[in-house]
Parts: sequence; C-alpha cells; structure tokens
Amino acid sequence: MAPPPEPTAGLLKFCLAISGLTGVFGVVSLALAAHSDGSASLGTAARMLMFHAPVFLGIGVLAQLRKVLLLPVTALFLFVGLTLFCGDLLSRAFLGSGLFPMAAPIGGMFLIVGWISLALGALKIVPRQP
Repeated sequence: MAPPPEPTAGLLKFCLAISGLTGVFGVVSLALAAHSDGSASLGTAARMLMFHAPVFLGIGVLAQLRKVLLLPVTALFLFVGLTLFCGDLLSRAFLGSGLFPMAAPIGGMFLIVGWISLALGALKIVPRQP
C-alpha cells in the first residue's frame, strides 16, 4: 500500500507547474520583445514573469522542507497578482486593450501582499516532522 501523500504535495505540484509556465511565458515574451518594435509593456511583463519563475520553484521546495505558516497564501497571492499584472500588460501589447480597468494595479497589489505574506511567514518557520 502506498504511503499517504505529504500534506504539502499539492502545493509543490502547483508551484512547480506555475514555475514552469511562468518561465515559458517569460522566455517567449522576452523573445517577442527582442524581435519586435513592441511596446515597453511586453518587456515589463516578460521580466516580471522571469523574476517570479524561480520564486514559485523556491516556494514549492520550501514547502517540502519546512513548515511556513503563510506559504500557501503567498503562492496564491503571487499567482493571482502575476496573472492579473502580466495578463493585462500582455493583453495591451497583443490586443490593444487591457483585461479590465485597473487589472494591472490590482495585480500589482496582489504581488505586494504576496511578498509581504512571505516576509511575515519568515517570522515562524519550524522543521517538518518526519
């Protein structure tokens, strides 16, 4: 009989998938920005995606090694924030209009809250029990 999955296995899978997708979209956006005379928003979105790809990887790995209270909340806020912020910038670059009014600022606020939750989570880190 297989052992039960770790309680953080879902967070690890989610973060690994998001890290990979974020990296893919970041590289593709950087390539498009380099080979077009596109707007600055394309380059900004690409850099934001590339900067956050390793963060999701780190969150997933950290979830397996330590118990950090706010780690799932951090991952969720960063994911939603990145989706709204970069989605709006990419939509403006490719479609000529944003996702909805204030999508990028709302996404930016979610990103800020995500980083704050990561910092607050650092206040109480305990080793995982075997």
